[in-house]
Amino acid sequence: MSDNQPAPDEILRLINGYWSTGIIAAAATHHLFTHLDQGADTAGELARRADISERGAQTLLDGLLSINLVELHGTRYRNSPSAAAYLVQGRPADLSGMARLKLGHMAHLTTLPDVVAAGGPISDPTTEVADNPHWGKVVTAIAAQSVPAAAVAADVLHLSEAGAISILDVGGGSGVYSATWLERNPQARSTQLDWEPINQIARRLLDERGLGDRFSCIDGDFHTTDFGTAAYDVALYSHIAHQEGPEDNVAVFTRLKDALKPGGALVVCDYVVQDDRSGPAFPLLFASEMLLKSKQGGTWRRSDYHDWLTKAGFTDVTFHAAPPATLVIAR
Repeated sequence: MSDNQPAPDEILRLINGYWSTGIIAAAATHHLFTHLDQGADTAGELARRADISERGAQTLLDGLLSINLVELHGTRYRNSPSAAAYLVQGRPADLSGMARLKLGHMAHLTTLPDVVAAGGPISDPTTEVADNPHWGKVVTAIAAQSVPAAAVAADVLHLSEAGAISILDVGGGSGVYSATWLERNPQARSTQLDWEPINQIARRLLDERGLGDRFSCIDGDFHTTDFGTAAYDVALYSHIAHQEGPEDNVAVFTRLKDALKPGGALVVCDYVVQDDRSGPAFPLLFASEMLLKSKQGGTWRRSDYHDWLTKAGFTDVTFHAAPPATLVIAR
C-alpha cells in the first residue's frame, strides 16, 4: 500500500454494516441496554441478568463498544448517552423494537440490485396494503421515533396554550402524536384516520394513557375518505409523504387545506432532504427503503414540499428541525 493510499478500514466497516444491525438487535432482544442502565457493568453480570452466555455477553459488548453504543471505563461498561436515551426499555423514545424489526428486514436487501434496475419493488409493495401483517409489527416499533418530533411540533404550535382545539391525524398509526398533544393540552380533542387494524392499536395506547375519552378514530383509507370541511384547527400528515408520489401529495394537501378552519395549521413530518440533495445523511439513506418498498415514494426535497403546499392553497410554509426528520408547518 502506497503512503498516500487510504486504508480499507472505512470500506470494510461499511461493507460489514449489517453486523451493527445484528448486534444492536441481539442486545435489545436480551435487554442489555436496560441491564446496563440498572447497574450491570461487566460481561459476567450482564450474562447472569440476561440469562445468556458470558461469551455472548462479552461479544455483544465488544461490538457495541466498536459502534459507540457502550463506553468502557476501566473494566466497567455503561451505556453511551445515545443508548441511554433511545435503547433502554420503557423510556418514551425507546427504539429497541425498531432494532428487532430491522433485523427481520435484512433479507429483503438481497433484492436491492434488482429493485434498482427495475426502478421499484419487484414484489408486491408492503406499504400500500391495509391487512398486511407488516403493519402490526411496524406501527408499534416505529412509534418511539415520533416522540421527539411530536414534542417539537407541540412547542412550535404552542399547543399547550391553544385551548379547546380539534386535531385530525391522517394515517396516525400508533396514535403517538395524539397522545403527546392531548397530554400537553387537556382541552384538545383528536381524531385519527387510518385502517381499522391500526386504529385498534392507537385506541389501546390512548386508553392506557387515560386519554381515550378525547380520542376518536375513523376507519378508512385516507386517499378516499372525506376529511370534512373547515372542521379542524390542526391537521397532521406524518411519515406518509415519503410513500406517495408528487400528485398524490398535492391532492392530499389540498383536501387537508379544505379540512382546516381559517387560520388552521397543517403539520407534515418526514425525512426531508436539502434542495441540492447534499443531506441530511439519514433521509438520503432512507430513500433506498422507499425504492425497495413503494411504487413511487422517495425522500423529497424542501422545495418539493413548498411547491406542493403552495399548490394546495397554503401561503405560509416553514421548516423546523426534528432530527432525523423535519417538520413542515403550513398555514
